[in-house]
Amino acid sequence: MTKNRNITNSLVIFLSFVVLTPCVLAQLRVGFYNTTCPSAEQIVKQVVQERFAKDSSITAALLRMHFHDCFVRGCDASILINSTSKKPSEKSAGPNLTVRGFEIIDEAKRRLEAACPSKVSCADIVTLATRDSVFLAGGPKYIVPTGRRDGLVSNPNEVNLPGPTLSVSAAFQSFQAKGLTLNEMVVLLGAHTVGFAHCNFFSDRLSNFQGSGSPDPTMDPALVRNLTSVCAKGTNPKTFLDQNTSFVFDNEFYHQIILNRGVLQIDQELALDSSTSGFVSDFASKPVLFSQRFADTMIKMGKIEVLVGKAGEIRKKCGAFNNPKIRKVNSSSDGSRNINSSKKIRKKPPPGARKIKTTPQSTQKGKSTPRSQD
Repeated sequence: MTKNRNITNSLVIFLSFVVLTPCVLAQLRVGFYNTTCPSAEQIVKQVVQERFAKDSSITAALLRMHFHDCFVRGCDASILINSTSKKPSEKSAGPNLTVRGFEIIDEAKRRLEAACPSKVSCADIVTLATRDSVFLAGGPKYIVPTGRRDGLVSNPNEVNLPGPTLSVSAAFQSFQAKGLTLNEMVVLLGAHTVGFAHCNFFSDRLSNFQGSGSPDPTMDPALVRNLTSVCAKGTNPKTFLDQNTSFVFDNEFYHQIILNRGVLQIDQELALDSSTSGFVSDFASKPVLFSQRFADTMIKMGKIEVLVGKAGEIRKKCGAFNNPKIRKVNSSSDGSRNINSSKKIRKKPPPGARKIKTTPQSTQKGKSTPRSQD
């Protein structure tokens, strides 16, 4: 009996090692730049503060950029690469044409290169800048692990993001594919509390919803009139997704959609769908809970398919890949995905333990669909 118990314990220990090793050996960590670039986070924070003082809408811009980056090839700054006449990048994909805030990342990178050349990745800059902008807008203050590396691929054909007219179940498929729960999807869409949307993303809800010739019956009639007036001005203008505290990061977005004042169809569906309405009610009535969950979920999203260790590179300029001749680290030709690790290392199991074979997970790609948060 004792012998069998020892064998079982050894097997459990070995299995734990197999599962945890990739995450432990080369994971992201808080304070990654403490030695190589101690002022890294302060430099990024300073740039964001300067820009926020002039334009508080950058919180929405950076949140959108971070989301769009992490949902395509992981959080690897592939969204920052500039397109050329010969080689288009993610920037040229439909959902990313209105993404803004790139100049903030570029300025932070310029200052970081002056202080600590080739040390801080653009992927980490995006993560840090987004975190800092959320706090400046009144949102939670949270600590993010760093150590991401920049990807070597930026392909517009890989941009596949959940659109604003999807049902809750259809939208959740995209989030679930990235390891996020339904609750976490509702949390992340709460970022729309500081978001914007162009009229073309919701205009059908105002007059001809699903070909009915009438407005969406789930939208507050007063909001229909207001948005109809807004959209009649100029060419495809934009409006706030939270029509109350538009520049403040709070839980008001959830109050608005409970009142049928969701601008986007997917936002309103969160309050109507039985699978998510409970989460909406919780976040509307418990602002502290929303802040805590948002911080936790942003940290989790920031770990999606990251490159670490020797994968990828540290770009000299965020808008362009490094010249291969001066690339200082070995990297795979396609910027292979790693979830908090650069390589799985095998070790011999303890005596008496069975070897367990593992197979890598596959990645699915699809066509791009537009997203509207600005």
